[in-house]
Amino acid sequence: MTSVRFKAMATNTVAAYQAGALDANGQQPERHVSNGDGVPCRHCLSDVAEGDPYLILAHRPFPQTHPYAEVGPIFLHADGCNRYTEESNLPDMFLERDRFLIRGYGKDDRIVYGTGRTVATDDMEMAAAALFGQPDIAYIHVRSGSYNCYQCRIERH
Repeated sequence: MTSVRFKAMATNTVAAYQAGALDANGQQPERHVSNGDGVPCRHCLSDVAEGDPYLILAHRPFPQTHPYAEVGPIFLHADGCNRYTEESNLPDMFLERDRFLIRGYGKDDRIVYGTGRTVATDDMEMAAAALFGQPDIAYIHVRSGSYNCYQCRIERH
């Protein structure tokens, strides 16, 4: 079976947002303070601690716009954090949640139909590895099982 690795947002993209770059909707990221409940950072792939500042912004995790290039809200630490080391281990922020949507994409950054499914957190790595058994899958997006927000990308290891 194919092993997988979880890939967080690039540090240069995150640093630009933290410095005030406009989001995918052309707006300034909003700054808030975490209450410690459900604010997963897409850079360190951990929850933002209670009392720490974070950003909410619209993000498009695709290199170009096209009909499948979804835009949605994400959270980031406002003042910086260390990028998640690409590993096969399930990131900490997933351990606090029970279900996620995974969806396969081709090299053209378009959804490969029939690949979208909601999986239990404990089954995510196995389900992703099974999707990579299809040769037309270039990568997988992980999205919130409740809100459909982008979480991270999964690649073959």
